[in-house]
Amino acid sequence: MRDGRLARTPLYAHHLRLEARMMAFAGWEMPLQYQGILAEHRAVRTSCGVFDISHLSEFWVRGPRALEDLDRLLANDPRRLVDGQALYTPMCNEAGGMVDDLLVLRFSEDRFLVVGNAARREADLAWLRTHAASEVVDATEELALLAVQGPASEAVLRPLVKVDLSGLPRHRFVPETAVAGVPATVSRTGYTGEDGFEVFCPWDRAAPVWEALRRAGAVPCGLGARDTLRLEAGYLLYGQDVDEHTTPLEAGLGWTVKLQDRRFIGSEALREQVRTGVRRRLRGLVLEGHTIARRGCPILRDGAPAGAVTSGTWGPWVERSLALGYLLPEHAEPGTPVTVKVRDRPVPAEVVALPFYRRAAQRAQ
Repeated sequence: MRDGRLARTPLYAHHLRLEARMMAFAGWEMPLQYQGILAEHRAVRTSCGVFDISHLSEFWVRGPRALEDLDRLLANDPRRLVDGQALYTPMCNEAGGMVDDLLVLRFSEDRFLVVGNAARREADLAWLRTHAASEVVDATEELALLAVQGPASEAVLRPLVKVDLSGLPRHRFVPETAVAGVPATVSRTGYTGEDGFEVFCPWDRAAPVWEALRRAGAVPCGLGARDTLRLEAGYLLYGQDVDEHTTPLEAGLGWTVKLQDRRFIGSEALREQVRTGVRRRLRGLVLEGHTIARRGCPILRDGAPAGAVTSGTWGPWVERSLALGYLLPEHAEPGTPVTVKVRDRPVPAEVVALPFYRRAAQRAQ
């Protein structure tokens, strides 16, 4: 937000032409939905959707000490990366709380692109510049970002790029290619639970990429569908499910914390938490009926407080009322019956393992 006004992505006019319902989100004016959240959710589960996610923050970390700096800043281990590989990782404070959760792309040992949450742009930039000796450049309004997601995403992209994407594994990227003739980086990453790609391209040349993807069959999707898709897939939303006061171990992100032979900001606090145990655990909840739990709804076990909901929605694909929430460890075992209090009305629910939805290719593995 600048001078009290919401920021806009380079596709703002295109969203208006499509009669998108716009909303304020993290200082940006973003499309909530076009034809409807349910239709857009279904398009991504069955075919292909395209999201304008240019509001996400992006930072270049460059210089001979880039890898060393990131190794000291990230809970996951950037030393494991090779050129053309991406890594999902928390970035923690000294207490082990999450400054942000990030996607980090390694272009070379001395050049990384860090992608964070829109609402954490200023905080991330300040944290990186305070704790890194490398050059940290805010590229948020230099690089547009489009997410092409769904089982048909590769088929939609194929005629628009000159590289073969069929052999590109998940969390790998092509650093230099073109999409619809526009210079771009294409990564096989996403936030919907489906196969998909994210396209980084120059801010002022995003429009032809967006239009080419639409002509190729990608359905425009807004933040509403992005939220229902990510929750079905068990992905967390910064500011709701995690923040500076929650650790990745509490949030079920222990797989992203690499403590062996490493010292990074927050590592000592996380080692202590491994030793003593966490105070709470993030779990999935499935509620009976159609009632939607919202952030802050109390979770009860045998009438006593057991935790609180952080996110809740109707899962359009799984057709169940879903929620995420933190529970006391003794009540966090999958299969535990609990009650969620929604507007003072008790709703029976069950603790379940995440994700709520797993695509067929993942189920077969």
